Amino acid sequence: MGAKRRLFAFGAIGGVGFAVDAGILQALYLLGIPPLLARCVSFPCAVTATWLLNRRFTFGDRPQANSRSQYALYVGGQIAGALINVAAFILTMHYQPSLSTRPLIPLVVGSATALIFNYMWANLFVFRPSSTQGSVT
Repeated sequence: MGAKRRLFAFGAIGGVGFAVDAGILQALYLLGIPPLLARCVSFPCAVTATWLLNRRFTFGDRPQANSRSQYALYVGGQIAGALINVAAFILTMHYQPSLSTRPLIPLVVGSATALIFNYMWANLFVFRPSSTQGSVT
């Protein structure tokens, strides 16, 4: 798969992850759970969904490592991305307090901020191409 198609697939799957994250966040928020606590539930669900989909579709043409070790590496990178994501989420809510009643907007800001880091981590470290494929795509 070419770099452009791979990036597009990663972004599309990121959209699915966003929907999982946003849906769970919003449902928990409507149940009275504060947005930051709700993200502690919604984010791991989204990470698992995107790992499964990226493993199958975005990077399915690459050699697959042991699923447990690959998942651990993916989660580690996503935790770093999450720190970027959550920092942007918190800063958006802090500097725009009116958005605390509409947590999906800060969620969009956080998700968009972390997208490039997450792609680079997955592409270069988690689903790295075999040495016979040449350069990283």
